[in-house]
Amino acid sequence: MDIKVGIITVSDRASKGLYDDLGGPALKTAAEGYGWEVIADCLVADEVREIQRAVLEQIRQGAHLILTTGGTGVATRDVTPEAIREIAVRELPGFGEVMRAESMKITPYAILSRSLAAVVEKGLVLCLPGKPSGAVECLGFVVKAIPHCIEVIQDVPTSC
Repeated sequence: MDIKVGIITVSDRASKGLYDDLGGPALKTAAEGYGWEVIADCLVADEVREIQRAVLEQIRQGAHLILTTGGTGVATRDVTPEAIREIAVRELPGFGEVMRAESMKITPYAILSRSLAAVVEKGLVLCLPGKPSGAVECLGFVVKAIPHCIEVIQDVPTSC
């Protein structure tokens, strides 16, 4: 299955032009390295409605997988998980569990991560850390489960 990807960087400062978005481009490189087609990318502020609008727009553009980077920490403005949960059909806790467990081998701060995965309409949304290296690492920890998950969500017949 060809996987079409949307990428959303969630950052107040980057959306205001106060610094360059590094997370989105890092995820684009990683996604293309997996052979996936990036069909959309955008930058939004840490606002629930902006995050939700961007996710739904990219799914309606044909993205099977949405990768968000940023807004998964413990700061007051970190609202990405809450935004996704409000529009999700179901949460897939195993993704976040694996990302945190593997990240703990790299940094003790991984325990503060609220990374998650959820089904939104017929898309898989992964909420990844804002640090570019952390986002790419976390994607790598779960990459093998993504194609099958998308096939199931999309109701694509698989051979057994």
